[in-house]
Amino acid sequence: MEPLISSTPPAEDRLTKSSDRPAVLVTGASGGIGRAISQAFGKIGWYVGVHYYQNKSAAETTLDQVLKVGGTGDTYAADIRESESVRRMVDSFSSCASGPLVLVCNAGIGQSELLVRHADEIWDNVIATNLTGTFHCLRAMAPSLLARGEGSIIVIGSHTGFHGATGQSAYATSKAGLIGLVRTAALEWGPHNIRVNLLLPGWQKTDMTEGIFPSDKGWLDHALRRPPVIEEVVSTIVHVAQLKDVSGQVWNCDSRHL
Repeated sequence: MEPLISSTPPAEDRLTKSSDRPAVLVTGASGGIGRAISQAFGKIGWYVGVHYYQNKSAAETTLDQVLKVGGTGDTYAADIRESESVRRMVDSFSSCASGPLVLVCNAGIGQSELLVRHADEIWDNVIATNLTGTFHCLRAMAPSLLARGEGSIIVIGSHTGFHGATGQSAYATSKAGLIGLVRTAALEWGPHNIRVNLLLPGWQKTDMTEGIFPSDKGWLDHALRRPPVIEEVVSTIVHVAQLKDVSGQVWNCDSRHL
């Protein structure tokens, strides 16, 4: 498929916006958890790269919210399934951000089909987006982080990746693969002061969970009998992104056991 190219202004036109302030690239930032993450970084004055795949108007809505709360930023289009598309996005983002860099790998898709009925194309697309797409983002961002001698990467995982779930074979497999990817990257890049952590946001009401979000009585596996609020999840992401001495860890934001 044809990779998408960012339609944002040239890097030289955006450089003054980012200055020396920290910058974060949030994949899958056109809605849901990604939008909340972007806004949280905007509130503390960061430059936010708002990634999207096809829904430019939704990404621009996210960017407007970032700007309203005091941040700066731009939108960046890329198909994370395509390595060259990701490379162009990351190069464009890195060139307009002269301060410390953070990458939040949030982009992902779900599926709901029993394993024996699973179509090959659905399996391939989920794995390509959630697992291979995250690999593309980490690999593309590494040179910029290594050149700066520091950086932080947070990958958004799932409780399902540890325990599985009925009808979620591709999704669970993709999220389980992120555990090994994060811990390997943490070991390889730790000597260069690059921190890589996995964060589990718990159940959140998004387009992905529409139709499967548990009812009010569906929280018996949660010690607190409730899901985490999005504000607490994104504040944790912002906090972990700035920790200097923690890497290769799994941060679980709800009250279930891993």
